[in-house]
Amino acid sequence: MRILVTGGAGYIGSHVVKELLHQGYQVHVLDNLSKGHRKAVDPRAELILGATSDYELLKKIFQSLRIEAVMHFAANIEVGESVADPGKYYLNNFGNSLTLLKAMRDCEVPKLVFSSTAAVYGNPQQIPIREEESLAPINPYGRSKMMTEMAIEDFSKAHGLGYTLLRYFNVAGAHPEGQIGEDHRPESHLIPRILATALDPQSQVQVYGNDYPTPDGTCIRDYVHVMDLAQAHILALQATEPGHGEVYNIGSQNGFSVLEVLRACEKVLGFKLAVNMAARRPGDPAVLVASSEKIRRALGWRPRYPDMETIVKHAWQWHSRHPQGYATAEAQAPASPPL
Repeated sequence: MRILVTGGAGYIGSHVVKELLHQGYQVHVLDNLSKGHRKAVDPRAELILGATSDYELLKKIFQSLRIEAVMHFAANIEVGESVADPGKYYLNNFGNSLTLLKAMRDCEVPKLVFSSTAAVYGNPQQIPIREEESLAPINPYGRSKMMTEMAIEDFSKAHGLGYTLLRYFNVAGAHPEGQIGEDHRPESHLIPRILATALDPQSQVQVYGNDYPTPDGTCIRDYVHVMDLAQAHILALQATEPGHGEVYNIGSQNGFSVLEVLRACEKVLGFKLAVNMAARRPGDPAVLVASSEKIRRALGWRPRYPDMETIVKHAWQWHSRHPQGYATAEAQAPASPPL
């Protein structure tokens, strides 16, 4: 099957690309490299420089490469930035997704797997969160993803698009072989921030709040290994049928507290880290954990790396070998020019 992966030079997209290739798919990546990295793209995949805002380019890609399905990762993902600059998020995450959907419709591309987010739930009423939970996002990032989900559903009803929506919280870890990993600029995710502290002995790990109603007083969050998430995307692709839509949460079921993540990092590293206990951040719920019961039951998804130490071990293999991320190798891995 011929797949177009939008945002395939990013963290999650690049891991999905590698797994797709491993399973025998023909993969083409569309990325403008505003956040992604050339070196993250497996050389067996074609990297096309461009954006989902370019309708004519999308049509050329779909028609000339005879694309059979799209995996859509291209998006801005920072919650704080979305509050400060909502227009950027509505334009890119929602508006450009509409352009993609229109091009798919016009070129009769029948299948879409959409990388959504559990942020569409906002502050959920029940934990673990199930797919039936009401959607009530509390920031422009979550709302932009919810709006895109709604548009996808409408395109399915009107035009027979087959789709799967995947919602998840925190993705972590790296490819077990250490070839690719997480490199966000700036980095806001907990595990890479902790590991960056290990590389800089003058810095401290910031823990925001230790008085939450949880066993150790720190927030509990959902984490899934990036390779387990990649496998979920491929299972979703295989199950997606034209004219039918489905939605699945991807979650760890139980979650990990900030201190549990910190202790796992220290165990992998073999030494203690300096910690600064800071005040709570406004709006941080005590517990956010998603249920993955539905995708386990329906598609047979089973995480290969469910324990936090393995997640951290794979992340550390990447960060310790690439302390500057992809920066030292960005001149490599040539890309194809726009078609």
